[in-house]
Amino acid sequence: MVTGSEERNVAIKISNKMVILDSEIEMTAVRSQGAGGQNVNKVSSAVHLRFDINASSVSDIYKTRLLALSDHRITKEGVVVIKAQQHRSQEKNRQEALDRLSDILTSVTVVAKPRVPTKPSRRAQTRRMDEKTLRGRTKALRGKGSMED
Repeated sequence: MVTGSEERNVAIKISNKMVILDSEIEMTAVRSQGAGGQNVNKVSSAVHLRFDINASSVSDIYKTRLLALSDHRITKEGVVVIKAQQHRSQEKNRQEALDRLSDILTSVTVVAKPRVPTKPSRRAQTRRMDEKTLRGRTKALRGKGSMED
């Protein structure tokens, strides 16, 4: 069973400015859900990862962005909970959980470029209105004409 209390002092590099110590991540091996035969009831191959945002060494800017995310894996208390059970091996599930945590943390390091509102040119507006008028005339011709011919 892997727990976060074991001191490994290994750092996970998220970006140039963000590094997470392995001691800040708590991992627990649990039994996987679903069908799997006789072996599934004996082996704890799934991994439960817990990462407390408020107690971590992440800078305050990133903490605020993480807590502002509308991700179902982040609890109200500010703890990221990830359960990885895709693979049969505990080590692969452990790596997948770390990858998912890394994806969440990387998403807050990227600053979204501010949207600059644009305006269509006058020529584009006139062209659009001309096309609408033409389309309206075409549709008007499809209607029933007068019987005075």
